[in-house]
Amino acid sequence: MPFVEHIGMQIVECHGGFSKCMLALQPFHFNSTGVVHGGALFTLADTGMGAALYPTLGHNEFCATIEMKINYFKPVTDGPVECTSHLINRGKTVAHLEANLAVSGALVAKASANFAIIPRKAPKTAPA
Repeated sequence: MPFVEHIGMQIVECHGGFSKCMLALQPFHFNSTGVVHGGALFTLADTGMGAALYPTLGHNEFCATIEMKINYFKPVTDGPVECTSHLINRGKTVAHLEANLAVSGALVAKASANFAIIPRKAPKTAPA
């Protein structure tokens, strides 16, 4: 996954409804006050929840975030940041997930999101 590699994230574990991801902090993750930018943590949570949902999808389905909320509890000044995500509910068209972000076991943020479950369109065939 090029984007995951680009931001320095690693998917450590991923199976039906669960994922564990790590973000090894790099200088570009920090804002001007020396704290990890909230957008980096948001991205970690969003990607982690998508990774937890992905194994539950059929071969003809994909998913996309349709709504997400995050609460930041503590500033992050060092890492790595660990994200564990769990599938809470999966319907036919929408799934709800939650993620916990922690540094050295201390909870720094919690997120929840709804993902659309979208059927892949069959490839168009050329006219005969």
